[in-house]
Amino acid sequence: MTEFGKTFTVTETAIPGLLVVELPVHGDSRGWFKENWQREKMVAAGLPDFGPVQNNISFNETVGTTRGIHAEPWDKWVSVATGRIFGAWVDLREGDSFGTVFTIEIDPSRAIYVPRGVGNSYQTLEPATSYAYLVNDHWSPEAEYSFLNLADETVAIDWPIPLDRVEISAKDRDHPRLSDVTPVSPRKTLVIGAGGQLGRALRAEFGDTDRFEYATRADLELGARALDSTRSWRDYDTIVNAAAYTAVDLAETAEGRTDAWAANVHGTAALARIAAEHRITLVHVSSDYVFDGTKDGQYTEDDAVCPLGVYGQTKAAADAVVATIPRHYIVRTSWVIGDGPNFVRTMTSLAARGIAPRVVADQVGRLTFASDLAGAIAHLLRTGAPYGVYNVTGSGEPRSWADIARTVYRLTGYDPALITGVSTAEYFAGHAGPIAPRPRNSLLSLDRITATGWTPQDADAALSAHLAASADVDA
Repeated sequence: MTEFGKTFTVTETAIPGLLVVELPVHGDSRGWFKENWQREKMVAAGLPDFGPVQNNISFNETVGTTRGIHAEPWDKWVSVATGRIFGAWVDLREGDSFGTVFTIEIDPSRAIYVPRGVGNSYQTLEPATSYAYLVNDHWSPEAEYSFLNLADETVAIDWPIPLDRVEISAKDRDHPRLSDVTPVSPRKTLVIGAGGQLGRALRAEFGDTDRFEYATRADLELGARALDSTRSWRDYDTIVNAAAYTAVDLAETAEGRTDAWAANVHGTAALARIAAEHRITLVHVSSDYVFDGTKDGQYTEDDAVCPLGVYGQTKAAADAVVATIPRHYIVRTSWVIGDGPNFVRTMTSLAARGIAPRVVADQVGRLTFASDLAGAIAHLLRTGAPYGVYNVTGSGEPRSWADIARTVYRLTGYDPALITGVSTAEYFAGHAGPIAPRPRNSLLSLDRITATGWTPQDADAALSAHLAASADVDA
């Protein structure tokens, strides 16, 4: 019999993510009414905003009808419209909780949130029972499922009605025992732009396991018209877009402008559309170039963007696109140094050849080492930090490019006096071809990222360690 007047509550179970929800049911002489799924209230109470797209109902005429145990690659909201069931759930996901069991009776005043990969089964305890479930993906024959035998001795579900006396399909009766079950793999993280400085750092951070997939431009072309069908996107929970068009001067040409917009905006928009449709978290890497550099002090995440050149305009446009999807991190950074061509490597080479270069002295910022940037991205994902914009650079005192060049010369054993500091205008005087305007102030406030528990590395100390490691490799 349906219990009326319950208080709406959400209770955790022994299976991680499997939640029991007591639902208020309002009844009178006409019958009863309940809000079976009310997104605003339920998300506020701690239930996942799982985005159901399909509602299914299974009608069971006789007592003892038994179905399961099925684990699907989507999340479910399970309830009973009429009647009563004994429900049993078994964790069939990879991990320490594999094989954990939870059972409970459900009538219309109780519901269960079932996360992806947890096996679902039930047995009817009243005639004419209607078992309802909302799911957040459409059924597909290509989707990967996992199954467990209802009579498995390891999980030992105590069915109210013995299985030899119930209505059960031959298919459900023949499912494998727990020892033969294929565990449901976790959804994957896809790193795009894996061949670049940040992409290589992300591979070093995440590792080479089945949980992570790395794609270069040769593997995945963001501009492809068939991008939606290049992957089974339901299998991913995170996309880290480390790919970008970064030739800032070339972007000022007619051809470069087209390429920059195609890669940085249209490609990112395609990813954003996929992420929104499949409830994927999108990590987008932004740039100090979205600002004009005229601010007196550090730029915060809430400062209005005001890009000077084409590259900055494309990054600002991409930021705006990504900000529209529910699950996103926009990671804004500057002056990235990693495994590949970069300013520090160039200065090291010039020093070794005894060259005395002219270096820009009126642009100020902080270096960001790709390994630290990758670590910050991993931290945001691992801790489930609030979605939004985060500045990520090295910490410490502001430096100009000329300051950094002198430090490189000094730490590599060469005379820093060989560096001549010049203005940006002087540096590019007489240069053939378009020159992109650069922000003079690239300082980004780190208060928001540090509030999440991540500690940025001092940029000067990181430069010293980087040069020492490079010297060891060369030796």
